[in-house]
Amino acid sequence: MLFAFSIAPAGGDSGTDSVSEIVAEAVRVVRESGLPNETTAMFTTIESETWDEGMDVVKRAVEAVQAHAPRVSLVLKADIRPGHSGQLKAKVDRIEEALHKE
Repeated sequence: MLFAFSIAPAGGDSGTDSVSEIVAEAVRVVRESGLPNETTAMFTTIESETWDEGMDVVKRAVEAVQAHAPRVSLVLKADIRPGHSGQLKAKVDRIEEALHKE
C-alpha cells in the first residue's frame, strides 16, 4: 500500500511564511519508521504492508506537527493494492519504461 500525504501547520503566527522546520518533524517521524519513503516538494509517500501500519505513521507525523501548531492540515491519498510490494519505485519505473518505448 502506498500513502501519499502532505501535513502542514496552520493557525500559528511564526513571523515567517516558511513551515520547513515544523514539516521536518513530520518527515523525521516517517524516516524513523523504517518504511520505504520518498519526500518531494509537495508530498511524502510511504509504502507499508498494511493499512494500520501506514496510517500509524501518518498519525504520528500529524501529531509531530500538532505539537508545534494549534491547527494542522492533512492531505492524504492511498493506493490500496494488497499483495504488491516495492511499488514506490516500480510504479515510476513502469512510467519511465513507457516513455523510453517511443
